[in-house]
Amino acid sequence: MSNAELPLAGVRVLDFGHTVMAPTCGLILADLGATVVRIERLEGDPTRSLAGFGSGFFGYLNRNKESVAVDLKNPQSRPILENAIQWADVLIENFGPDVMTRLGYGYAAASALNERLVYCSLKGFLPGPYEARTALDEVVQMMGGLAYMTGPAGRPIRAGASIVDMTGGMFGVIGIMAALRAREQSGRGAFVTSALYETTAFLVGQHMAMVQLGGTDLVPMPDRTQAWGVYDLCQCSDGQMFIGLTSDAQWLRFCNEFGLDDLRDDPRLANNTARAAARSWMLPRFNEALSVFSMAQVEARCIRAQVPFGPVRTPLDLLDDEHLGANGSLLDVCVEGKHAALPAMPFRINDQKPAVRLQPQSVGAQTAKYLEAWGLSAADSRDLFATGTVAGPH
Repeated sequence: MSNAELPLAGVRVLDFGHTVMAPTCGLILADLGATVVRIERLEGDPTRSLAGFGSGFFGYLNRNKESVAVDLKNPQSRPILENAIQWADVLIENFGPDVMTRLGYGYAAASALNERLVYCSLKGFLPGPYEARTALDEVVQMMGGLAYMTGPAGRPIRAGASIVDMTGGMFGVIGIMAALRAREQSGRGAFVTSALYETTAFLVGQHMAMVQLGGTDLVPMPDRTQAWGVYDLCQCSDGQMFIGLTSDAQWLRFCNEFGLDDLRDDPRLANNTARAAARSWMLPRFNEALSVFSMAQVEARCIRAQVPFGPVRTPLDLLDDEHLGANGSLLDVCVEGKHAALPAMPFRINDQKPAVRLQPQSVGAQTAKYLEAWGLSAADSRDLFATGTVAGPH
């Protein structure tokens, strides 16, 4: 699929984002074909130099985007940004509460410059008593009950990825797409906001419904009462395999494939309800039977039995995954000469082939290009570079 055929070709986005939430939002729009211009500080997004857990944020979330480096606090940058806002269809930001308003680029000011602008503000909290607070992914996982449900009782644990930041960014995209659709009819943009805390509440909503509608006690996932007879990690001879048997037909096929005739024919295990009640004595026998098989043997038999299974792996194991490799779900991303295979968007539209159209760019790589596109003269551009109001590649 050519760039012009991508769904969001022609949509112009200013991405003032940093860290994970807004860059995720911008990444989705960029992968769908929008022109996404990162508005970075002169020294670049701080994630460019993060270590440890954050050391891959920039490379992962900034493919297919361009970079303009501007000192937002310098009054000389105002003509640049006002022209940029008039150029844009969408603006994304995830600064702290009221930062954009103090800089002079809040929604009221931006929409006065461009009434068609869809302005997406990604925050810690939607309007309400908490809205002035700052927030982080891990903070809202704790206060929103997600960490409580993830860890064993008394040991709340954050999820093993920046799930709230990324999901909150996805909800931002949903809001943006809806606002762009409404703009086709009204001719006016909109103010869209998505927040970490409310995203967390949405994610744990299944547990809230479980208690209120299902009458089930709230118990962290590691300690929960299991709804199925077999829905467990099983120890093979050379690793661990998760197996979930959620129907009577799956149970029968599994027992037949693994030769578990005694379990298959035991009247105490005739249906899922009975098996769930018998887990205390059934699972030891079940696990004992599987322990003599290798992971490869269990996988082959589960495939034949047509039951859900999954080996316990690390994220790096995905680099050699035959399925992801075969269907183009791993993209070659290069940052400062370092190559990495990183996940594409997890959906397809018709015969769309995910692609890196533009590798993550150096700080201000497109500053000069967009100063011209936004109506600055060559002389003005030279002055802006000379005074340090903007920056380009070093």
